[in-house]
Amino acid sequence: MLRVDSTKPCKLIYSIARHDYLSYVIEPHIVQLNPNGEFSLTHQRLFTNTAEEFKHCLDEADMKLIGMLEDIEQGNIIKRYYKKPIRPYEFFAKIFTEQMFDVIRPKIEKRLGEVLEKLRDKEVFLMSKEGYPAGKQLGIASQPASVLFHFKRNETEIRYYPTIKYNGMKVEFMFRNAEIISNNPCWLMLDDILYYFDKGVDGKKLQPFLNKRYIAIPRSSERSYMERFVAPLIEKHHVHAEGFTINTEKYDAKPVVKPIMVDGGTSQLQLYFKYAGYVFPFGDGRTVSVRIDHHGDDYTFHRIRRSVTWEKTKLDFLISLRLKPTSSLFQNLEVDEQATDIDSGFSMLEWLNTNHDTLVAAGFEIEQPEGSKRYLFGSNKIDVQVSERNDWFDIYAVVHFGPYQVPFIELKNHILNHKKEFMLPSGEIAVIPDSWFSQYANLLHFSEGGSDLKLKRHHIGLVNELAEGDLASVTMNRKLQKLSDFEELDDVDIPANFNGMLRSYQQAGYNWFHFLKKYHFGGCLADDMGLGKTIQTLALLQKIKEDNAISGTSSTSLLIMPTSLIYNWINEARKFTPQLRIMVHTGMLRYKSAETFANYDVVVTTYGISRIDIKLLSSFFFNYIILDESQNIKNPSSKSYQAVKQLKSQYKLILSGTPVENSVNDLWTQMSFINPGLLGSQQYFLNEFVTPIEKKKDEEKARRLQTMIKPFVLRRTKEQVATELPPKTENVFYCEMSAEQSEVYDKIKSEYRNELLQGLDDGTYVQKQIQVLQGLTKLRQVANHPAMIDESYEGDSGKFENVIHTLQSVLDGGHKVLIFSQFVKQLAIYRTHLEQKGIRYTYLDGATQNRGDVVEQFQDDESTRVFLISLKAGGVGLNLTSADYVFILDPWWNPAAEQQAIDRTHRIGQTKNIFIYKFITKDSVEEKILALQHRKLSVARSLITTEESFIKTLTAEDIREILK
Repeated sequence: MLRVDSTKPCKLIYSIARHDYLSYVIEPHIVQLNPNGEFSLTHQRLFTNTAEEFKHCLDEADMKLIGMLEDIEQGNIIKRYYKKPIRPYEFFAKIFTEQMFDVIRPKIEKRLGEVLEKLRDKEVFLMSKEGYPAGKQLGIASQPASVLFHFKRNETEIRYYPTIKYNGMKVEFMFRNAEIISNNPCWLMLDDILYYFDKGVDGKKLQPFLNKRYIAIPRSSERSYMERFVAPLIEKHHVHAEGFTINTEKYDAKPVVKPIMVDGGTSQLQLYFKYAGYVFPFGDGRTVSVRIDHHGDDYTFHRIRRSVTWEKTKLDFLISLRLKPTSSLFQNLEVDEQATDIDSGFSMLEWLNTNHDTLVAAGFEIEQPEGSKRYLFGSNKIDVQVSERNDWFDIYAVVHFGPYQVPFIELKNHILNHKKEFMLPSGEIAVIPDSWFSQYANLLHFSEGGSDLKLKRHHIGLVNELAEGDLASVTMNRKLQKLSDFEELDDVDIPANFNGMLRSYQQAGYNWFHFLKKYHFGGCLADDMGLGKTIQTLALLQKIKEDNAISGTSSTSLLIMPTSLIYNWINEARKFTPQLRIMVHTGMLRYKSAETFANYDVVVTTYGISRIDIKLLSSFFFNYIILDESQNIKNPSSKSYQAVKQLKSQYKLILSGTPVENSVNDLWTQMSFINPGLLGSQQYFLNEFVTPIEKKKDEEKARRLQTMIKPFVLRRTKEQVATELPPKTENVFYCEMSAEQSEVYDKIKSEYRNELLQGLDDGTYVQKQIQVLQGLTKLRQVANHPAMIDESYEGDSGKFENVIHTLQSVLDGGHKVLIFSQFVKQLAIYRTHLEQKGIRYTYLDGATQNRGDVVEQFQDDESTRVFLISLKAGGVGLNLTSADYVFILDPWWNPAAEQQAIDRTHRIGQTKNIFIYKFITKDSVEEKILALQHRKLSVARSLITTEESFIKTLTAEDIREILK
């Protein structure tokens, strides 16, 4: 075969060819023209890789068509269905099957349909039997032809045949050598014209009639023929019938929805449409639906026209109400889980109830799901009225399920046990909305009584939640409503004999104490460390004393705290409330009779003593029981909690900067102590709150818990009250020595005391100043931790325990802290502790080389929140403004040096308020030095610069005082 010369005239044609195995296909061919401009016999099949050479003969549409036809060229089809290399004749002879043809041919026809649509202005030919592409030129019909299917029914048979009309004229196609070149879409080749059809006629319906006048169906088979063949044909095509009736009908339609319930699965919704008495599912793709009536010998076909666009608007309406299709293949609907959070098994019933009125207003009919259960469809609501009594809230509630009313109490077990289905007196089943389980479960769990529900007044948080969420109408004392906004509480006068002023946030806390007292609520003051929980509490206790004096009564309150805090409370009381008669109930010589308590305003004791003396303490009825650092009772099985639970009082308060240390579960014991029953049983609290909040990160449960405890927990952070705080606040913490520590201290003090006192007596004291300094330094070290002078020491240190406890509170509050000591050995003890606890820290002493890196890490790294610094290394040249707490572990001879350490944080660039804590060991050289510092303050400010010079200022009387 000669190759076409692209430099000479040539033309592209599209040739319809009959493939031996694949039926009709179309091939693009380039044909050489002879000198007369006519087709020569030279031609070649064009592919995308050979078309470039003939580009001058082609337009853009031709290039696309060549690519489209290349997809259905036999070589590419073979590659798609047979992965191994094979020659075409072998493939069709050995591999190709009829089943393979049934798979491949529809795909070829789909492509042929796309191509034929684009060939109207191209030259199309029928390939000759010999394979010449320009065998006979074909024309393409300018408009679609139509088919009318005829049925003639008589006594013996039904005759069925089609007629074709084109351009208003009947087309004779039977026995005329017509060819169906594609079934779907149907293309018919007749008398050199290619016809196509409207209404998606399938070529297989015309094929039998190319050489046959009609098909006859005997009367014996007509019933199934009518149902299986005639009815679908009437739906899609024009049909002319003789011997039976076809009625084309149009009705107003009604949308119908029907739920499908799936056990353990996701419930769905079916959408139907009723046209008069006929029901059709949405999405079956039919614009006309046919139903048959068969009466005696008569058949009537009801051809119902569907309002497809209108049906689609109904689907869109349902989707706008938060439904979505289950998949692209199935037209059922399900609740959009992203739009709502409902139990999937009942979600559709709940959705139907929620949207019942909207659906009815939009003309929808709701059908019952399959099965024996009859569900009630209708809007649901609960009318709840809450009114305050003396110690209770009375709850009046009625549930409306559609037209039915049910007392709310009847739903109690259902809501508490999460049972969704509620049987109505009518026998219908109402589905309880999912939201009711979360909204009302706590209310029902904590309510008491039979048909009349009551709620203890300390569950005011639940009542406020109902009111704020518009879930109930609430009638409540106006003042009681203020409990959720403590800043608006009435001001209470500060006690006349309170030595000091309360900042405005402290006054608010003091007011809150009185408000709680009025309504017999317990409370938790959870202010940040350093904001004055002690001062607010002392103001309350002084006020009680003064009110008692006016009324001529007396009362005793009990304060329980960790041992390390006893002296701080006593010192603060001496300072602010010196008239309070305080009894410290600790030590081996403490009173064993409860009668003694009545002689005092306040009894102060420790958690340890309260466990030991619980019989004694529980025999006395206190006015207030106040627990400081109440997280000490966080473990419900601890002896401390078991003990304080037995104590009796009129009122209860707890103080803690960190009421939740490790787990939400920490709250249960503390809240149960101040307001028994507030959070239910421990197991209920664990199941309802702790597990969902901690394991599942359930924000809704966390919010609900917050609502319940909010009225009884007052917490102000340092940041919230920053404007009221001075730039820096100094606090002195007094620490009691442990028994082992005290023993070591007394032994060393005795050794030095005798020698130094003798020096004072015989006048050799001046020569012994170095020895004085050594002795005092050794005592100071023991006062901090005996391990500093004796590495084998395994006992406790009161100060160490106190510092660690305070440090944990500061870290729990998210703060950064500088810890200063002039003893590197002391810092080493703290380093060991921090490493054991996995707490990130930085460290600086005189030997540190990379000072800049250490400072930068502390300033910039959020996770590094502790900086251990020795006095000599950290006294100057450091800018540590990211810290807002400073711990001074040991008092320094020179107050100026101490001030330099504090100024590491309190300098330009510092935006936070600074809290300085000085830790002083009680009954030690530290306490004596502090007293001397105050006496010699003016001298120290102007003269003292070193420890040696401080020693020189000490008189013989000073030395005797220190070594007492």
